[in-house]
Amino acid sequence: MNAPASPSCQLQISIDEQILELFESGRKIRSFPVSTSAKGMGFTQGSLRTPTGRFRISEKIGAGEPLGTIFKARQTNGIWNQSQITEDDLILTRILRLEGLDADNTNTRERFIYIHGTNQEDLIGSPASHGCIRLRNHDMAELFDLIPENSEVIIQPITKPKGKILFLDCDSTLSAIEGIDELANLSDTESYKKIVELTNLAMNGEMPLAEVFKKRMQVIKPTRDMVDTVSRQYLERMVDGAEQCVKAARTNGWEIVILSGGFEQIIRPFADHLGIHHIEAVPLYFNDLGEYCGYGETYPTTRNLGKNEIIREWKSAMMPQSVIMVGDGISDLETKPDVDLMIGYGGVVDREAVRKGANYWITNLNDLIKFLS
Repeated sequence: MNAPASPSCQLQISIDEQILELFESGRKIRSFPVSTSAKGMGFTQGSLRTPTGRFRISEKIGAGEPLGTIFKARQTNGIWNQSQITEDDLILTRILRLEGLDADNTNTRERFIYIHGTNQEDLIGSPASHGCIRLRNHDMAELFDLIPENSEVIIQPITKPKGKILFLDCDSTLSAIEGIDELANLSDTESYKKIVELTNLAMNGEMPLAEVFKKRMQVIKPTRDMVDTVSRQYLERMVDGAEQCVKAARTNGWEIVILSGGFEQIIRPFADHLGIHHIEAVPLYFNDLGEYCGYGETYPTTRNLGKNEIIREWKSAMMPQSVIMVGDGISDLETKPDVDLMIGYGGVVDREAVRKGANYWITNLNDLIKFLS
């Protein structure tokens, strides 16, 4: 059973304001800027979102360690060198481990949600973490000394709609290839013909996507080497205007998400090239020899209306003011009820149903820029 939270000290964290406030006997005695999740709020394991509600500090880790101490699995692992450049989200200086006290957030401890110091101090004050609450290292050390174990923590949910989300399909939208077709092309001619036929049936809405997905994977069974090859092809066949659209979206404050029925590992290097951090795509599994072991069969984008599920999750997590979806297929058109604008793209493949059903239709990605200002 959870230990009761200490009544004398309380932390209140505002995701809206990116502020942590420390109260003692009801009186605010200190406040610190923080960074919560770049993906907003949420409770699902692996979502990389910050949970909300009531918590207690179940563990205090790192007392007396030097500022910048690196923790891995809550054990010290050296000292961070500020001249060291890394994209890793390091856990530094001190850890306050959180335990959820509400029905929605009871998995918080198992999710390893902490309040901790960070190597990305320049991002403090804006949502940028992988779910934890991050502080500057000096602030983290000060807070650690002020707050006792078992103190209550309140993480307040987002209340102010702000920001905008741009969802971009990948295959035949940002890149001129269909990744799964190219995987088949690396097998044999007959497999390729069969996969292309199945892909078109799905994208034209003539066969349920879940049925098509399973059939295609039974034929292909891709290896890690095949994945690496197709990953390079995404970049080689990047659609004209893709880089300009991403730049315009970022300049105008859009959060960009690749939302795809393709495969996360194949798309990732392409997304990195474009500077897109968020990918919602199907995971692939391999053994140590790089041999195929399966795919995420329950991942939403393997089925019709799955993209809608992901969009609704993002909307709930971020409370954006505006949402746009851009894509070429039926699964993209299906998102129309859940977005403000569904923009059909026909620069690679012209699908009649999408052209007729979309709010807007473009054949050049540069034409998307006017919707992003």
